[in-house]
Amino acid sequence: MGDPRPEKIAIVAEVQEKFSNSEAIILTEYRGLDVTDMAVLREAMKQAGGEYKVYKNTLVRVAAKELNLEIEELLVGPTAIAFTGTRPDGSAGDPVSIAKALTTFAKTNEDLIIKGGMLEGALLSTEEITALSKIAPREELLARLAGGMAAPLREFASLLNAVPQNFAYALSALIEAGGSQQESAETSQSESKDLSEDETEETTDSIEAEAEAEAEAEVEAEVEAEVEAEVEAQTESEEEVPEEEPLENNKVDGEANENEES
Repeated sequence: MGDPRPEKIAIVAEVQEKFSNSEAIILTEYRGLDVTDMAVLREAMKQAGGEYKVYKNTLVRVAAKELNLEIEELLVGPTAIAFTGTRPDGSAGDPVSIAKALTTFAKTNEDLIIKGGMLEGALLSTEEITALSKIAPREELLARLAGGMAAPLREFASLLNAVPQNFAYALSALIEAGGSQQESAETSQSESKDLSEDETEETTDSIEAEAEAEAEAEVEAEVEAEVEAEVEAQTESEEEVPEEEPLENNKVDGEANENEES
């Protein structure tokens, strides 16, 4: 068996790239569809953000085997594969949109058979793809989500606006209360200072008065001591001087002596 032709190698590489980059793939059998039907289906897939390609099963098997994708049983009969891609406006397609486009087309074209697929590496059955198609498109879900969140967001915004206002009111009240407390504290401090000064003056006056009283007492004590000393000195001096005999006695004694001599 010779080497594969470059064309087949390129197709296998292309299929592998689409398998790797697509969020979802859906395999279909298109037996019985004519060229016009295929053109309509491809246009519907394009608008849904998908791409619809026909490959030989043998080449798809090679690409899937190298990627370890278990889709061998789906590669029977003429097979076309839908891949998620981009919409004409450049926005990304999604699995729901391409599943909805395929199931919608299949309702009016029975020759299109949905065989199965894969979503982010997980196998999907035909029933699961049908269920997937009934989910609201991403844009609708986002719109519902945005609408549902609008009211809470408005309330949240109001709350956010109220928080700074309430905080400002609280801060203002706190500042006023703090100012009043500061004034009260300053007044108390001033009164305490005045009282302390008065007490200090009174204490100083009392100390000075006590000192003066002590000084006066000491002076008085010294004076009294000096007076007592002088009195004692005079008393001692009087005791030492002999008493003089009266003149009359002297005279009598003299006469008596004279009589004795005569």
